[in-house]
Amino acid sequence: MKAYVIDRIGGPEVLQLRDIPSVAPQADEVRIRVRAFGLNRGEVYLRAGKMGPIEGVRVPGIEAVGEIAEDPSGTFRVGQRVATAMGGLQFTRHGSYAEEVTVLRANVVDLDGTDLSWEELAALPQAYLTIWGALTHSLSIDAGQTLLVRGATSTVGLAAVTYAKASRLHVIATTRSPDHAEQLHAAGAEHVIIDAGNVADDVLRLRPHGIDAALEVVGAATLRDTAKTLRPFGAVTVIGLLAGPPVLENLNLMTDLPPAVRLSFFPSQLFGSEALPLTHAPLRRIADDIAAKRLPSHLQHTFAFDEVREAHTWIEGNRAHGKLVVRI
Repeated sequence: MKAYVIDRIGGPEVLQLRDIPSVAPQADEVRIRVRAFGLNRGEVYLRAGKMGPIEGVRVPGIEAVGEIAEDPSGTFRVGQRVATAMGGLQFTRHGSYAEEVTVLRANVVDLDGTDLSWEELAALPQAYLTIWGALTHSLSIDAGQTLLVRGATSTVGLAAVTYAKASRLHVIATTRSPDHAEQLHAAGAEHVIIDAGNVADDVLRLRPHGIDAALEVVGAATLRDTAKTLRPFGAVTVIGLLAGPPVLENLNLMTDLPPAVRLSFFPSQLFGSEALPLTHAPLRRIADDIAAKRLPSHLQHTFAFDEVREAHTWIEGNRAHGKLVVRI
């Protein structure tokens, strides 16, 4: 099968399209014929060496959609439409920048019968599974409460706004560019704040007693300011790395966090684990809602399989204001 591999750190030029052997699935795995895959900043970080050295040959990619090619257990039938995300992809096993990928069965979500194109489906798994996990499990936020999405024009930020609105939350979204305000309102934000580095005062003018919860997509750089927006016993979950690794230096729990505010980091590595099984993940419902136009699509651009290097230059040049996918 053809796959993109990297064997050294570098720019987009180190992504090499090669023929590599297919991996036969073990008893707890399935093999998927990849039809499309989403692109993520984590793959750029891997290629650029921000996730450690490159040892041996690595295939990037942390999500994909396609059809079951082989399932030793018979749980999925051959040809069944599915999505997959994480479960060691690009770290402990070959990733999804390939014609086929062998993944843990626990990290596969049934999408059979959906009407969306492969391109549209590929825009969903990593972003929406992350938001589902963060809102439902980390924040445990309820309908009618108020959520701040800090860094909302990122792919996962847009998914957060849309999913939160569909969950009957009041959504406040931030962006650094006034040009993106209309896009965020269309995604479901009630209020859009232009982020010049500090947004706490603007949020508190809208909600003087503080908000219920916040999703921090930017990361450590803006976390202290985001935390100031929360009411006592509110919660903030970090889900993004836009500003680099989520490392906080000299965090003062008494002065940097409002009283009794909960702080957590949600890692998508939990997908498919005993702590976060994907059995009840809402991906199929989200796909159906997008197909029926009850939810907006955040697909920005589709690249051909031979354009993966170009796609990485888009990400590094901050040209993405929606989801970028690759169609095979």
